[in-house]
Amino acid sequence: MEPFFVIDVDVPRDLVLIRMGGFFGPEAIAQFTKARNEAHARLQCAPNAHMTLTDVSDMSIQSQEMVTSFQTLLANPTHRSRKLAFVHASTLARKQLQRAAASRNVAYFRNAQEAEAWLFGAQEQVQPRSANG
Repeated sequence: MEPFFVIDVDVPRDLVLIRMGGFFGPEAIAQFTKARNEAHARLQCAPNAHMTLTDVSDMSIQSQEMVTSFQTLLANPTHRSRKLAFVHASTLARKQLQRAAASRNVAYFRNAQEAEAWLFGAQEQVQPRSANG
């Protein structure tokens, strides 16, 4: 499946919304990184004060090389969000995300509503899925 991504910014809520799918290669990662940086430039909050909701439900299982590339991308302190929520479709996808997003304030969900509730502080209503759940 060809890679695709859509990035939008909800400026009033300091929220970056990303939807990704397909199988990424180095060129697609480079295009994504450029688009992500342009989206971050639209934010009006302080650096690293934004939150990110990334829906990877349509993402194919990635090669180890691409998981490592995403890990490098997510580790960049210049573009680090204060909270990062992933919506995913499978356990294997979640495991790849966990490797890529190690040591981040991140949670994994099955739908965008739960992810957004966690991002905006409704932890008492929705608990993020653990690494095993």
